Formats: sequence, C-alpha cells, structure tokens
Amino acid sequence: MIDTVVDTLRREFADLLPLAVLFGVLALATKRRALVEGFKRARPEIVTNIVLLLVNAAVVVPLLAVPILTGKSLIPRPEVLVAFWKSVPVAFSVLAAILIIDFVAYWRHRFEHSRVLWPIHATHHADEAMNWFSLRRKHPLGEALSMIMDGVLVILLGLPFWAIGVAFILRAWWGYFVHADVPWTLGILGKVLISPAAHRLHHIRDEQLMGYNFGNTVTLWDQLFGTYRDPSPYLNCETGIAEGTRDALGELARPFEARYWRKSEALTAEQPAN
Repeated sequence: MIDTVVDTLRREFADLLPLAVLFGVLALATKRRALVEGFKRARPEIVTNIVLLLVNAAVVVPLLAVPILTGKSLIPRPEVLVAFWKSVPVAFSVLAAILIIDFVAYWRHRFEHSRVLWPIHATHHADEAMNWFSLRRKHPLGEALSMIMDGVLVILLGLPFWAIGVAFILRAWWGYFVHADVPWTLGILGKVLISPAAHRLHHIRDEQLMGYNFGNTVTLWDQLFGTYRDPSPYLNCETGIAEGTRDALGELARPFEARYWRKSEALTAEQPAN
C-alpha cells in the first residue's frame, strides 16, 4: 500500500512539472509585471490546493485504483460493441470517448451543484485567485465521485481501454487550460470547445451564473441542455463563493459542518430552466 502511495505521488508530480513550466511561461507572457503580485495573491490558495492534491493522491487514488481496474473486467461489455469499436478509425474512438465521458461528467457536475452535493463541490469553487492549478482543488469526496462515475458509461459501451485512457489525458490537459487565468474566449472555436473564459464564468462569484457552462471539454452538452452562456460579457469576472476560501483543513471539514448544510440551501446555484 505504501509503495502504491509513493508511486502515485511520484507520478502526480512528474505529470505536473511540465504543466507548471508551460503555464508559468503563459503567465509570464500574459501578466508580465503583474505576475509577482498575482502569485502573492494566489499563494495561500495554491498551498491549500497542493495539500488537497496530496491527500487525494495518497488516499483516494490508491483506494479506488484496485476496484476501478478490477471493474474493467467485471463491468459487462457486449462483444458486439467491443467488435464495433475495433472496426472504426482510431480518431473516431478517441472522439467518441471524449464526448461520452464529457456527457457523464456534465450530469455529474450538474448534480454537484444540487443542495445535497454542493457542500462537497463548493471546495472546487472556493479559489478567489483562480489559476490552472485550481483544477486540483477538490475535496476527496468530490475526487472519488468523479473517479467512480465518469468512466462507467464508456466501459459499458465497450470502447477500447486505450481510447478511454487517451480521452482522460486529453480532458485533463484541457481542464488545466480552461482553469488558467486568461480571458480567452477562443473565438469561433469557443462555440465548440469550453474556453478559459467560459469556465471562469462557471466559477463566477454569483450563485445563479454558476449554473452555466458545466462542460469540461466541449460545449455540446451545455448547448443541448440549455446551460451554455456566452462568457464575453463576464471576462475577468470575480471568482469564489459567498463563504470565502479556506485553508486545507477548512476545506476538508467543509462538507461535515452542520451549519454549512443549513446555509447551503441559500448558497446553491439555481439551475437554469431547460
């Protein structure tokens, strides 16, 4: 078990290093003189997010890794579907995996904005100095929920495991990008792909507007289910939640506070009518 934890942590930081360099260069290019001040503002939350990452990597991932890997052989996979995916082009399998995972993640994300799950998901919205690393600001219960739910449907539908793996990697990279502190709408491409501006709007410190742009990678499901909103009027909007940001211990305790559950009814975002 200890070896698994160590390997998980080593892999996490190995994966994060090139991303840190990439987004560091991006921050330097876009912020220039404001970079140092921006980092000072974000530093306490970055520390919190590193601690949450360590907890998730050391506890949640190892605990779920074995059941998930075992589940690949236990979840029924109709042979006709497995054969179908083997017969289609590689790019089609990856695209299908991204869209299907995004579909499940879209609804999981919407449920996280319900009164029952909001106290868990609020941790992810608490960053007031939002940046690429905000992607990893997740309560362990939220991390476990996404790990359990997001991949089930693609496995049931018989998609190749390599395509599922590639889809998860591409979605993770895009997830870091859309959390970056840049006011980019991506122009015409932003009508198809979730942009940093579109996702920042989802993190806006406004409970009603948080009920838009739930997608991670594509806008398709938001467009289809009536939860997409053009981010152009909200560039560089203030992010965070009414209760404010907390340190790591505060975030870990957040879902278990009775007073927070009572207050969550007033804080939870109103879901827009479809």
